[in-house]
Amino acid sequence: MTAAVNRTYRPGLHPLHAVLLAGTISLFLGAALSDYAYSSSFHVQWSHFASWLIAGGLVFNGFALLAAIIGLFRADRRRGLSLVYVALLLATWVVGFVNALVHARDAWAMMPTGFILSIVVAVLACAATWIGFSSLSAGDKQ
Repeated sequence: MTAAVNRTYRPGLHPLHAVLLAGTISLFLGAALSDYAYSSSFHVQWSHFASWLIAGGLVFNGFALLAAIIGLFRADRRRGLSLVYVALLLATWVVGFVNALVHARDAWAMMPTGFILSIVVAVLACAATWIGFSSLSAGDKQ
């Protein structure tokens, strides 16, 4: 007696999309840590480093957002969770852009607002990455 098991395998995130998500979280987290280093030491290099990390995070997040919008039109995705994922990526990009504008000011003028925004952006990027990797790519067909 043999038993046949029907398993439905669904492709996960595209590898490029996964790299973009991983880059987004690491760059925004690095910016938050650089802001913390600036608040501890007041060396201007940390604020400049945070500004560049935010710019890189915005680029990666923008391409991840584009990939997520394209993923909305795939037939094997559940719309509700995909919309939450796209909304989180969009919120991350918008708050990150505001954070970049705050970091464009003088180093003394950007604190503490820049540090708080960097933490918010890093948390949003973590939430988007969590949803992107866990709910949209694992398990049976939804």
